Amino acid sequence: MVDFDINLTRSLVPLKDMSEAHLLALLDDVVPEVACAGQTLFSEGSYDDQHVYLLHGNVSLVAPDGQRQAIKGRESLFPIAHHQPRRVTAIADSDCSLLRINSERLDKMLAWSQVADYLQLLISRQRDLDEDVDWMMTVLKSNLFFKVPPLNVEEIFSCLTPQVVYAGDVVIRQGELGEQCYFIKEGEADVTRHVDGNREHLATISVGRCFGEDALVNETVRNATVMMRTDGVLMRLEKQDFYKLLKEPQVATLALAELEAALATHVCVDVRSEEEYTQAHLPRAVNVPLNILAIKSRLLSKTQPTIFYCDTGRRSRAAAHLLSQQGYKAWALADCADLLEQSKYASYWLDSNNYLLRDGVAVPSD
Repeated sequence: MVDFDINLTRSLVPLKDMSEAHLLALLDDVVPEVACAGQTLFSEGSYDDQHVYLLHGNVSLVAPDGQRQAIKGRESLFPIAHHQPRRVTAIADSDCSLLRINSERLDKMLAWSQVADYLQLLISRQRDLDEDVDWMMTVLKSNLFFKVPPLNVEEIFSCLTPQVVYAGDVVIRQGELGEQCYFIKEGEADVTRHVDGNREHLATISVGRCFGEDALVNETVRNATVMMRTDGVLMRLEKQDFYKLLKEPQVATLALAELEAALATHVCVDVRSEEEYTQAHLPRAVNVPLNILAIKSRLLSKTQPTIFYCDTGRRSRAAAHLLSQQGYKAWALADCADLLEQSKYASYWLDSNNYLLRDGVAVPSD
């Protein structure tokens, strides 16, 4: 359990757009940092691949020409001067508390969480899956899959095979080699271990729990026995199917060099949060956050070419992949990070108007 103000953390951008399960998984190895007055938090020109949030205290941002900008804790919910390489030096003016989060891990967990939200909305609209919604969402929150590229999240359920089991069935046995893991869809099971000739009861597990996952991630024998306590249904995942999930599929992309011409003929969709979009966005871009794309996609036209973008390309690749699967003409903008970081693209971010979709076309929200 994290030992900082989780409610404050939930308000930060873009952490606020993650599910609680994914946020807690992200923060599991994050430790709040205390900086003393006068301490340098990061230096101009450095690469650190971190989101740095100022929770409490005062910090000065010092530009290369010596100009200083003062910021206060909780004055902004965004990470401090978030550019790579750093464009300014950040110096603590007072004792401060900070949160440093690896940017790559944050971005992956954010995309994972939002694709899971997308799938939950899709699943909830399918009446024949009403009884499975809770179980399926429990599976999506399993940390077993956090290494799976977000683009493959939709494929997880097609890799699971149902297996009917009965009370007393031994599903896995301690000491055996394993080639699959299991999720409990219905029923309960007992987990036991033999130690010095005695059987030790470790746990009783039920719906949503995964067991046997060591077989997928380690070349090792089973370290416990799992026997069904009741009749039930398991969903089995084979090792080779798990490895297939780790391979990211190809997504149609649009090169940055083609963006200017494409803006005249394509709808441009920003899949970041509303706060990120309002701060700055591409010309005539509409905002459709990835986590609500399932309910907003009906506003897009399947005949109109659409470009998706975000700050790193991960969320936009997921959006383009998901909608292309539904028959949309969708492309993900390549090299999104360059678009944000390189000064030659600064003119793209000057449009201060907000836009919405009407009949598949972007129009000013006013």
